[in-house]
Amino acid sequence: MDQILDRQKDARVGARTHGIHPLLSHSVKGAIDICREADDIMTSHQQRIENLLEESQIPYKSLHHEPTKTSEESANVRGVNLGTGGKALVLQCRDGSEDNKFALFILSASRKLHTKAIKKEFQTKNVRFATPEELAALTDGLVPGSVPPFGKPILDLELYVDTSIESNEIIAFNCGSLTDSIIMSVQDYLTIAKPSKIFSFSKGGKTLMVH
Repeated sequence: MDQILDRQKDARVGARTHGIHPLLSHSVKGAIDICREADDIMTSHQQRIENLLEESQIPYKSLHHEPTKTSEESANVRGVNLGTGGKALVLQCRDGSEDNKFALFILSASRKLHTKAIKKEFQTKNVRFATPEELAALTDGLVPGSVPPFGKPILDLELYVDTSIESNEIIAFNCGSLTDSIIMSVQDYLTIAKPSKIFSFSKGGKTLMVH
């Protein structure tokens, strides 16, 4: 993890480290200077996530960076491998008027969504992405790509996590904007996020190594 953090010294990135953890700790000499501007533009979602982590004494790395529009761009600016990214998708996947709800699905950014697995899990024939308008209404104004991998109390959505997330030691994700990310251990993430279920709903994908 020290090597990962060393790669995040790009002048475009401001970083803050909170807590001490074997995966997140690094020497003072290798620390990245705090970007004061990050505090000024911190989103309400980011603030709520960081408050939740700090109240639970969970260490994490906070990054402020240039806007990213793809998972590959996010991995590069964070200085981590693509597979560690937590891709958050809001899907409508239930039949019936009362159960016709949206839910939040998290999978590795290096993997693709396997809709057949979700249809089988929820015994439905209908699975679709939320529209940008629906996404904004469900998440207090978030745009595609900025959704953090948290259900309640951050987002009022039921949370499901793909088994691909468990294959990594860390998870990196946008936390309410396209310019702010958090990196933390997967074990801590699963503990604090409390997903309703962890099951396999991804397939294939690609690998991007950061050098």
